[in-house]
Amino acid sequence: MVQERLTNKPSHRDTINSEHRQRAMIDRYDECTLSLREIYEDKDGQRKEEVAALSGPNEFAEFYSRLKQIKDFHRRHPGEVSVPMSVEFDELKKIRENPGDEVNNMVEFSDEEGYGKFLDLHECYDKFINLKGVDRVDYISFITSFDQLYDISRERKGGEYRQYLSSLSDYLYGFINRTRPILDIDAEMIELFQDFDGKFERGDCPGWAREQVGAMAHTGAHLDLSAFSSAEELASLGLDRLKSGLIALGLKCGGTVQERAERLFMTKGRKLSELNPNLFAKNKPGKGGKKDVEKLMEIAKVEAQIYRYAELLSEVRNDTVENVERKQARTDAEREESEGEVSEEEPEEEPDDDIPYNPKNLPLGWDGKPIPYWLYKLHGLNISYNCEICGNYTYKGPKAFQRHFAEWRHAHGMRCLGIPNTAHFANVTQIEDAMALWEKLKVQKFDEAWKPDQEEEYEDSKGNVVNKKTYEDLKRQGLL
Repeated sequence: MVQERLTNKPSHRDTINSEHRQRAMIDRYDECTLSLREIYEDKDGQRKEEVAALSGPNEFAEFYSRLKQIKDFHRRHPGEVSVPMSVEFDELKKIRENPGDEVNNMVEFSDEEGYGKFLDLHECYDKFINLKGVDRVDYISFITSFDQLYDISRERKGGEYRQYLSSLSDYLYGFINRTRPILDIDAEMIELFQDFDGKFERGDCPGWAREQVGAMAHTGAHLDLSAFSSAEELASLGLDRLKSGLIALGLKCGGTVQERAERLFMTKGRKLSELNPNLFAKNKPGKGGKKDVEKLMEIAKVEAQIYRYAELLSEVRNDTVENVERKQARTDAEREESEGEVSEEEPEEEPDDDIPYNPKNLPLGWDGKPIPYWLYKLHGLNISYNCEICGNYTYKGPKAFQRHFAEWRHAHGMRCLGIPNTAHFANVTQIEDAMALWEKLKVQKFDEAWKPDQEEEYEDSKGNVVNKKTYEDLKRQGLL
């Protein structure tokens, strides 16, 4: 384990394979530990019997008897060989010494996933756009918003929606297991589902807020009982309105106005399960409510899982969006050319040269190879920007240059100069320019500040208005 963690991983592929080897060693360790624990616990009593037999008066006879059994076994099975664990470690060592060999890959990814660098949500996207009542979006928008499930109304969350959720959740779970095998995702889910039922009942789950209080909220009735404090106030609504409210709850709707009002008022702030069964009609639609609530709770649990998966895969989502945008920006000729280059290079790949051919010193991509030159120029990576405030650090490309103004290196340089890192100093890279602008801002702030001696006004007995300084001078001279 220590050698595996200390080994240098030059590429993303090597990192994932290394984590899978570590996961295999951890599983192997757990398996051996569990076997030893079962042996020492000796639930079946075999170990105790063997120890008693070997420590009895005929220990030598028992020893030779067991030796004879071992010889007979190997005589009947001459090819049976016990493989020690050191052989397994030697195999892992050989794999670790040859990381570039594709035979040593510990997990499989599709071409779109780039060996765990990007998400491949095309199948889930096809299911999403075929849902009824869902707005059609492009693939990039789907990647950025597939976890915004709270925007879909509850009426649309039917059977097809559950299938879509299951497909999306299974893919994200499998992708996390393939790219981050050391992460205990099952423990994350156990922590997520703690007190989930209580959160669902309270309406704390995203998209599942309770609109009303009491039994009416579970059935979707349009009559809000929170505005009524007694059954007499409910009786003022009339027979028809009370009947519709009782039918919506599956309660008996007969009787006088006062009886209906009292029966309906009993449901305020209570669940259907807490009501007296005699209050329900013969065909109780309230019985099916529990099943509906259970189905909705299952959907909410899957949605909560997807929210958690999306948090864990936030960086991969951003990389996926950039990758899709980069692919869509290519022309047909460039796509054919890139496909032709890949098909030509694939049979010629040899693990002999670890250093890729890079005469123009281009940045390396996710596959450890230089990125295309057109992409290098498209992002302006051939343009260098120096920042004196950052200690003459050089930034490649306008994107990195603009981003560095909010990063720690530039903020530290501004703090050393005694200047706040505000928006006034955007695109300022020279120390002299920053100091001059800071002096100018201080003068401007001083000019705009409140000066009571000049701006505070006083009025004398004759109605003349003067500032504070003039007023005090006249007062000292006795001219007022």
